[in-house]
Amino acid sequence: MARQIKWLAGLLLMLAPLWASAASPDIVLRGLDGAARNVNEFIGKGQWTVVAIWHSDCPICKRDIHEMAFFHDTHKKTKDAIVLGVSVDGYANKAKAQRFVDEHSLDFTNLVAEPEQIARFGAGRFVGTPTFYIYSPQGELAAKQVGPLSQEDLEQFIAKSKGATKKNG
Repeated sequence: MARQIKWLAGLLLMLAPLWASAASPDIVLRGLDGAARNVNEFIGKGQWTVVAIWHSDCPICKRDIHEMAFFHDTHKKTKDAIVLGVSVDGYANKAKAQRFVDEHSLDFTNLVAEPEQIARFGAGRFVGTPTFYIYSPQGELAAKQVGPLSQEDLEQFIAKSKGATKKNG
């Protein structure tokens, strides 16, 4: 069953570049410190950006968030990709979101959103957590993945996308 889920996750991610024309979203959220941050600060800055939407009570998020932490750590030095975490716990539950970040030792930026704000990321209706939005270095939405996403599948998607860009460019 786990192998089927992994295969399905990779397949969905590879099919997802249907949204490639969407531009980076203009959404102001709050950080865990209370400061207002625009999502555009993180997208379209010459690097791939993975927006990981999570909820502190989501069992899949708890189980798999380390995949995004590993991805972020792998790319931190080369600065060719980053992860932006977005909790949908809502700002009233900021303490729960902070505990999740602390428990999982997440060292990438995490913002807090209300669930209704997620639809503004431009990839249709928000279904649930985890959800991943992958933006190209130019700030275009390249893919959306609902459900688990491994570091390996993400690396393969980016490598394949880079190859397609070189062929078309």
